[in-house]
Amino acid sequence: MRAVVQRVGAARVTVDGEVRGEIGPGLCVLLGVADRDDEAAADRLAQRVARLRIFENADGKFDLSVVGTGGSALVVSQFTLIAETAKGNRPSFAAAARSEVAEPLYKRFCAGLRAEGVGVETGDFGARMAVELANDGPVTIVLDG
Repeated sequence: MRAVVQRVGAARVTVDGEVRGEIGPGLCVLLGVADRDDEAAADRLAQRVARLRIFENADGKFDLSVVGTGGSALVVSQFTLIAETAKGNRPSFAAAARSEVAEPLYKRFCAGLRAEGVGVETGDFGARMAVELANDGPVTIVLDG
């Protein structure tokens, strides 16, 4: 499982021009599920994302998590994060989980964030989506779980 976590001032995802998920300050999480991932990986990664201290305290130091700031998360499925690019110019997605495996793990990850106290908005799993965000900082962290 791979998560690209971006600290945002705001973010939203649309499908066919219709807003499906929208947040104010918090995290935009692009989530890729690999064929080797399981429920335990989803739970661990959700906990890591919820507790990731990338928000500044009063002294300007990264000391607060999204939970500590009361922020939300916009979680968007993105199988292309699992791309293999070592050979040639065309990425291979062979290691990405099939949708019948990936979707339940994506939902499990979202449930894990909610269990940590994070408000979660999502896009539509498997849909072609447009993601708009205002990266705050910019701060972007890649987590493999």
